[in-house]
Amino acid sequence: MGKRAWISGLAMAAAAVLAGTLAAAPASADEAGWRPPFRAKIERISPELAEEMTGVSWHPGCPVPIEDLRLISMNHYGFDGRSHDGELVVHKDVAKDVVKVFRHLYYHKFPIRRMERIEHYGGDDDASMEADNSSSFNCREKTGGGEFSVHSYGKAIDINTIENPYVSGDLVLPEAGREYLDRDDVRPGMIVDGDIVVRAFARAGFEWGGHWTSPIDYQHFEIPEE
Repeated sequence: MGKRAWISGLAMAAAAVLAGTLAAAPASADEAGWRPPFRAKIERISPELAEEMTGVSWHPGCPVPIEDLRLISMNHYGFDGRSHDGELVVHKDVAKDVVKVFRHLYYHKFPIRRMERIEHYGGDDDASMEADNSSSFNCREKTGGGEFSVHSYGKAIDINTIENPYVSGDLVLPEAGREYLDRDDVRPGMIVDGDIVVRAFARAGFEWGGHWTSPIDYQHFEIPEE
């Protein structure tokens, strides 16, 4: 074999090895088992966001002014094992504690389906639940009617609403949550007594609706208004 042919052969072999290496490389850093670090930013409600919220999640007569609310932008661990960006609007008094809770959940790989502001659903809590969305502030009555929900104060958070449904007698919200009524059959995204989610929120002063008797609200954490 001539020198030129020998060099050409080496080049072809190197190219084949390189191609195989590239083909075997993961499509993303998450697939390689590495996730971006948790990050969170707490901001005042901007004039633009206030305009978007008004008439949807907030309206005159709500128990808190928009000025008392904060936007939290943070990433969360998804059901696909990847990091996803999300947003919550909460009361300024609980914002830092909420960040601590979700940092803990992120590093313990608790999966959250999505975390979108209720404005994405036109302020419709039912639509948000049907989308398995995790959310916080929404100035509305309690489910079933009556007084303001604690969500109206920005001091309540619902997480993975399908995996953790609201149950009152035969009523299950969202309807897809019926698949998760057996709380002993623990699957990803479910919240059960004593787990990392309940403990993390308890440390921040939140009460879990899964401890209630009627209704039972597995998705719900709140700091009750005095």
